[in-house]
Amino acid sequence: MRSERIIGLSLCRRLGISVVIVFCVSLSGFVSPAIGQSTGAAQGRILYNETSHTFRMDGGGVSYVFGVNQNGELQNLYWGQRLQSADPILPAHTNGGTSAFDLPVNATPQEFTGWGGGLVVVPDLKISFPDGNRDLVLHYVSHTIRDNTLTVSLKDISRDVAVDLIYRMDDETGVLARSARIENRTKLPFTIEQAFAATWNLGASNDYQLRYLTGRWAGEWNLQQMPLHPGKVVLESRRGSTGDEVNPWFAIERSSQPDQDVGEVWFGALGWSGSWQINVETDWQDRVRVTGGYTPFDFAYVLAPGESLEAPTFYGGYSNAGIGGASRLLHRFELDSIVPQAPHRRLRPVLYNSWEATGFDVNEAGQEALAEKAASIGGERFVMDDGWFGQRKDDHAGLGDWYVNPEKFPHGLKPLIDKVHALGMDFGLWVEPEMVNPNSELYRKHPDWVLNFTGRPRTEGRNQLVLNLARDDVRAYVYGFLDRLLSENDIAFLKWDYNRNWSEPGWAAAPLDEQKEVYVKYVQNLYSILTELREKHPHVEIESCSGGGARVDLGILRLTDEVWPSDNTDPFDRLSIQDGFTYAYAPGVMMAWVTDSPNWMNDRSTSLEYRFLSSMQGSLGIGANLNKWKPEDFATAKRLIAEYKAVRATVQNGELYRIISPALGSEYSATESVSRDAREAAIFAFLHSSQKGKPYPQLYPRGLDPEAVYSLHLQEGKLAEDTVPRASGDYWMHHGVNVSLRGDFQAAFFTLKQDAAQ
Repeated sequence: MRSERIIGLSLCRRLGISVVIVFCVSLSGFVSPAIGQSTGAAQGRILYNETSHTFRMDGGGVSYVFGVNQNGELQNLYWGQRLQSADPILPAHTNGGTSAFDLPVNATPQEFTGWGGGLVVVPDLKISFPDGNRDLVLHYVSHTIRDNTLTVSLKDISRDVAVDLIYRMDDETGVLARSARIENRTKLPFTIEQAFAATWNLGASNDYQLRYLTGRWAGEWNLQQMPLHPGKVVLESRRGSTGDEVNPWFAIERSSQPDQDVGEVWFGALGWSGSWQINVETDWQDRVRVTGGYTPFDFAYVLAPGESLEAPTFYGGYSNAGIGGASRLLHRFELDSIVPQAPHRRLRPVLYNSWEATGFDVNEAGQEALAEKAASIGGERFVMDDGWFGQRKDDHAGLGDWYVNPEKFPHGLKPLIDKVHALGMDFGLWVEPEMVNPNSELYRKHPDWVLNFTGRPRTEGRNQLVLNLARDDVRAYVYGFLDRLLSENDIAFLKWDYNRNWSEPGWAAAPLDEQKEVYVKYVQNLYSILTELREKHPHVEIESCSGGGARVDLGILRLTDEVWPSDNTDPFDRLSIQDGFTYAYAPGVMMAWVTDSPNWMNDRSTSLEYRFLSSMQGSLGIGANLNKWKPEDFATAKRLIAEYKAVRATVQNGELYRIISPALGSEYSATESVSRDAREAAIFAFLHSSQKGKPYPQLYPRGLDPEAVYSLHLQEGKLAEDTVPRASGDYWMHHGVNVSLRGDFQAAFFTLKQDAAQ
């Protein structure tokens, strides 16, 4: 080991700051904290170089480096492939502009900027002070490294406005979590008009390609790609929630690569479930800046003296294995560090949901009959959907009145729950806690509890209004009825729905200058309810649903176990929906249902096998009307569910390779999930329709151990007659596999497994 010695930090004194921090210094010139340094497996390494005043973070195959330049600004120096420990890091130095119009403040790739000093690029923070001043120039003050977290403190050059930048890098993936905490240390309130979490900087290049995800109801998760040119691309939701028209995720690839697993990719995602904005700016020298956080649209947050506001966490990562490698890193980070109970989360059980069988017409006898059928095919969780509460006969009434309907369930929920348990399944329930129907006891009693502008119309969506969860009394009501529901009933799962966006986002009960804080405080209270419920009822799992995928982000995923990507359950449409979803989110959190044929969305008929294989690429659920199934359907479902359970861990937690993407109207789709130890691969192949006798494309698996021997096991469909049963990983990856698919809407499923003796 290298010897170490203790020295004092001199940088703060050089900048005129009376702060002393003690570090342990290695012979390489980098310093690590003398105390508080954690060495856990899920943590990265943070080093500070006193000589060059630079910070370096290493995790996985990634290095992230920034420094303090001569102006006291935090300047990004490097983000990419992991550097060698002895590689030199040059000190930060402001970049000059190309003319008097281009001030250095705009040409220097800063980590976090205030709007001031001639800044014309998108600032991270914009403040209006009570004296009319809006200039904000932030300089470095100090930093701490503790528990694998780097906190860098900035301050305005004259006012007591403090900003703490928080960095934490995951050791396994190199994904870096960044956020900013803004504190008012002045003697008067001021108004924050824009608050982003961070700026990500990329060096000059003229071949960057931006990818992002767009959609609409029943047509979510469309991957878009465009070259970046000087100018600004704005990705944003003003809907009060994440929104399905664009998701808070991005990826930037250097050049357009035909192979998904080749090339450099930088990616990021916001951990926020409210209105948000991500800006991708390309400057006149082809450098890229990405900023993200609360959308500044209709935003104002008054910060009183002594108060603070923390911006949403902005996660960023890098891959040298293409967009496929980027998504695999993000999947691993989500499953190991984001979702509840990570990294030892429970595999998603096979569930049955009653919605498409019964709609609102639920009752004790009907649900028990469905539960018996669901158990007979291997279901592990039975979920009763909408219609069980209040005077809920359709979507015009009942939301807000969360008592069990006595006509439908005269003895409460206990007899049904006991029946489900006796069948070997746990019990789940649909709720929509944030909404209210005007035709409800709650609304008649508390019409002021909804988002509204006084004296203006209250726009309904799906015959409902949005409760103002920013209000403490509304927050208490929502938590109270959910806690009571879970305390009085043995419920293992909540399907938490959210079926409309905001309108008239007024909060008349709040002081006038604080009413726009509704965008932040609503989501903060949503998170606090979910947190408190999980702490009190740790056995309960929760699914986030919002008319499909309209609220999926790394904020809600911290508090929910799975998400519903789309109301569209057409198995062919789902191939492209699920493909797009997995660029940003792991298959292990993606619910995928088998429903009836012909499907209600497109009136398309498909076989039960095709429908199952489409859904088996994620977390499997059944939503079909089992009352209409024939005996052979039950036999097929039972067989396929057993096959799914055998590969469930690999599909949900493994590494995803898109062998053939269904994007851009492809006739073909093929995915491969490889277990993390590379001992098993599950491969699903789909054909839309044969044309002119063309054979199905050869499939080339990836991610296998080249020297290990794998046996091929055909589960569903057909393979070419000359397919060998056993060969090396090298053989399968380079020789490939020929599946024999002909006709319309055909599918195949096979596995590759290492021999047990290996």
